[in-house]
Amino acid sequence: MKKTMIFSEEQLNKVNAIINRYPEGKQKSAILPILHLAQQQGGGWLDVSSMDYVASLLNIKPIEVYEVATFYSMYNTKSVGKYVFEVCQTGPCMLNGSDDIIKYIEDKLSIKKGETTADGLFTLKVVECLGACGYAPMMQFGKTYREHLTKEKVDSIIEECIAKAAANN
Repeated sequence: MKKTMIFSEEQLNKVNAIINRYPEGKQKSAILPILHLAQQQGGGWLDVSSMDYVASLLNIKPIEVYEVATFYSMYNTKSVGKYVFEVCQTGPCMLNGSDDIIKYIEDKLSIKKGETTADGLFTLKVVECLGACGYAPMMQFGKTYREHLTKEKVDSIIEECIAKAAANN
């Protein structure tokens, strides 16, 4: 359970700048970037109180925020690990072995799709098309794509994450 979210004055200035990009009465159009701000402040995920806060800022109904947050895979509505592996599961990736990669990650990390490792380090998500079909199978990892995935590449990515986590402790 997270504490109730309140943006700082600096963040509220950002929110107002985002809202002001849109015509009067169209403040709902600012929902995506404001959800990103809320998710960033919320430790990588959005709880109900955070989404309610965003709704209040935009003067819209909370359900309108929930619909958006649960539709897009870039938003997390439950706590996630430090490293989120978002593996594409659509046609081209599937034809090139994404199902095998997903199963390999599940076995390697002892988690299922949508779960986080006990140490809080990794979360595995499956997502719809990430728009890099020519590089299948692939996943988004942070802000970058990891392409032409193999079991060896997955092992290397996991080792890279573990090393980064150890270096930051």
